[in-house]
Amino acid sequence: MSILRQSWRPGRERGRRIVLAGFCAAALAACSPEEGAQQGAAPPPPVAVAVAPVARKDVTVGAGFVGRVVAAEDVDIRARVSGFLEKRLFTEGQDVRAGDLLFTIEQAPYRAQVAQARANLASAEAAAVNAAVQLQRALDLVKNKNISEAVVDQRRADDAMARAAVLQNQAALEQAEINLGYTEIRAPLSGRIGRSRYSPGSLVGPEAGTLAAIVSQDPVHVTFPVSQREILQFKRRAAQTGEGANRAIVRLTLADGQAYPHPGRVDFLDVKVDPGTDTLTVRAELPNPDRLLTDGQFATVSVEREAPEQALVVPQAAVQADQAGTFVLVVGGDGKVEVRRVALGPGRHGETVVEKGLREGEMVIVEGAQKVRPGQAVDAAPVQQPSGA
Repeated sequence: MSILRQSWRPGRERGRRIVLAGFCAAALAACSPEEGAQQGAAPPPPVAVAVAPVARKDVTVGAGFVGRVVAAEDVDIRARVSGFLEKRLFTEGQDVRAGDLLFTIEQAPYRAQVAQARANLASAEAAAVNAAVQLQRALDLVKNKNISEAVVDQRRADDAMARAAVLQNQAALEQAEINLGYTEIRAPLSGRIGRSRYSPGSLVGPEAGTLAAIVSQDPVHVTFPVSQREILQFKRRAAQTGEGANRAIVRLTLADGQAYPHPGRVDFLDVKVDPGTDTLTVRAELPNPDRLLTDGQFATVSVEREAPEQALVVPQAAVQADQAGTFVLVVGGDGKVEVRRVALGPGRHGETVVEKGLREGEMVIVEGAQKVRPGQAVDAAPVQQPSGA
C-alpha cells in the first residue's frame, strides 16, 4: 500500500500543473495586443450639429382656425306666378348682373287678365260718374222738396258704392299688372348663377321650389368658430390696447397650401354661443377679385393683430415634443447639450414664437438633434441659410 500511494501522488501533482498552465495560456491569449491598444485609444470626436440663435423680431401675433367660405349674398330664384316656362335666358354658371332677365313664363293669360281688369275699371269709373250725377240731381230737387230725403240718402249711398268700386277695380288692375310683371324673372343681385332645375316647357309656380340660385362673388365672407377662452383673451387684450375686432387682419391658406393674396378684416361676431361646442362664430369679409374663393369651400384662417410686436423666435425645426411637453436642445458656452423646456406662441414662415424658456442669443440645435443627448459635447456650427434668404 505504501508503494502504491507514493507512485500515485506525483501523477496527481503533474495533472494540476497541466491544468494551471492551460488557464494561463488562455488568459494570455484573451489579452491580445489589439485590445490593449483599443483601451488606450482617444475618445471619439464631438458630434457635429447645426445651430441657430434665438432672435428677437417684429412678429404679428395671431391664432389659426379652420373656416368656411360663405357668399356675402345667396338668393334662390323662385317663380311668383304659375305657368309654363317659355325661355331660359342665361348659361348655367355664368356671371349675371342685377336686373338681367333670367326666365320668362307664358304671358298671354296674364295680359288677358290685365285687359279684363282695365275694362272693369273703366266700367266702374263710368258707373261712378253716373252715380255722382244722380246724387247732384237729387240734391237739387230736394231743395224744392220735389223728392224725399230717403231718395237723397239712397243716391248718396249709390255714389259712395260707385267710388268704392272704382278703387276696387284699380287695385285689381294693379294686381294683374304685378302678376304680368312676375312672368319675367330677373336677377335680384349681381353674382354667379348656378344650375337651372327646370327647362323651357316645364310647368312652374310658387310650389315648384328653386329655379336656380345666385351667389355673389366679390366680396365673400369667411366664418370660423372661436372658443370662449380665446374670445375672453381677445376681449381682455382689446380692453388694454383699445383695438376692436375690426382691427384684426384675416389671412387665408388655401387647400393647396398657398397663401391667399388678399387679406380681410373681421366684420361680425355672432350674438350667441353654440352650446354644443362652446364656440362663437366669427365672420370676416375678404375681397375676391380673382374668383379663387367659392361658396362652401374650407380654408385655414389666420387672425393676426394689425400692429407687430417684439418677440423671441426660433426655427420650427428646433422644436421637439415628448410626453412632458415641448422642448429645444441648447448648446451652452461649454459646448455641451442642454434640454430646455419652452412655452410656444404662434408659428409662421418657418419660425415659432417662444414665450418662455429661452433668452435672446442662445444657440438651439436645428440639425443633428437626433444624434446627441443631454450633457454631450458637440461641435456646433451655424446652420446654412438657403440661397436668397
